[in-house]
Amino acid sequence: MLEKINQLKQSAMASLSEVKTQKELAELKVRFLGKTGEVTNLLKGLKDVPKESRAEVGKLVNDLRQELEPAFNEVESRLAAAELLVRYENEAIDVTMPGKKPARGTLHPLTQIKNEIISVFEGMGFEIFEGPEIDTDYYTFQALNIPKDHPARDMQDTFYITENILLRPHTSPGQIRCTETHKPPVKVLSPGKVYRSDDDATHSPMFQQVEGLVIDKNITLCDLKGALDEFACKIFGNDTKTRFRPSYFPFTEPSVEVDVSCYKCKGAGCNLCKGSGWIEVLGAGMVHRNVIENCGLDPNEYSGFAFGVGVERIAMLKYGIPNMKMLFENDVRFLKEFDK
Repeated sequence: MLEKINQLKQSAMASLSEVKTQKELAELKVRFLGKTGEVTNLLKGLKDVPKESRAEVGKLVNDLRQELEPAFNEVESRLAAAELLVRYENEAIDVTMPGKKPARGTLHPLTQIKNEIISVFEGMGFEIFEGPEIDTDYYTFQALNIPKDHPARDMQDTFYITENILLRPHTSPGQIRCTETHKPPVKVLSPGKVYRSDDDATHSPMFQQVEGLVIDKNITLCDLKGALDEFACKIFGNDTKTRFRPSYFPFTEPSVEVDVSCYKCKGAGCNLCKGSGWIEVLGAGMVHRNVIENCGLDPNEYSGFAFGVGVERIAMLKYGIPNMKMLFENDVRFLKEFDK
């Protein structure tokens, strides 16, 4: 037994001298000092030692354990320090090298344009009201002087959920809801997403609108012209002019299409304005008497104007974007062009 103890000690020390990694050390520790290790097996073998020698042999085995444990701990400390040194060398940072600058995010061009439009009208005293994107047929059409079977419904290919529930094709329902609960004067701006079954280079099934509504006593077409002149100058430049052309919308009378003077050629004619010197930007008009009545107001006492601006259209015109789909593809190279 004494010879076996000496051989085990020599074997453990020799193996310790050859250990290179902490993993190898852990395996070696299990082999010699583990619950089923060789030192533990010596203790289990004491039953085969003569009774008179058992105490002496047991003391020798315990002395062996007490000698090996510090030796293992010393090697473990040495290996840990060496591995830490290698890690420091591999992860060393040269502080004199230029750093990696993280890419800076920016607002989407549509968000920039929408915020710019809202800021212009907020400066004119408009309050923001956002209605639901899923609305009823009444608020979407009937309250806007477009009853069922009215031909004007063909002007917009609408997404219906049920016969009376639909995805709003314009943000005008929010204006009706606001006017129902607010006494005049009403000066409200309704931005938000709208949905129409339309898809080509200049149209999308989902796009954004910003619609404005003013109702008060003695509101005239001149008030509308003044508000849109201010809008055009803020968005396209101080020398921009506006032009009204007669049009038709069921919720306004009279109705107008609004053009702005081409900010690229200053009216001389170019590819952007197709040689005309003018660019169509939005639709507007005086609020129809029936719409005012549907809001619970007397059209003989109150009048108003309304307008609707397509955010994507303004972005495409202002930034010279040829295809609306570029605004939705999330190409980082494209979006970086709008980093202010």
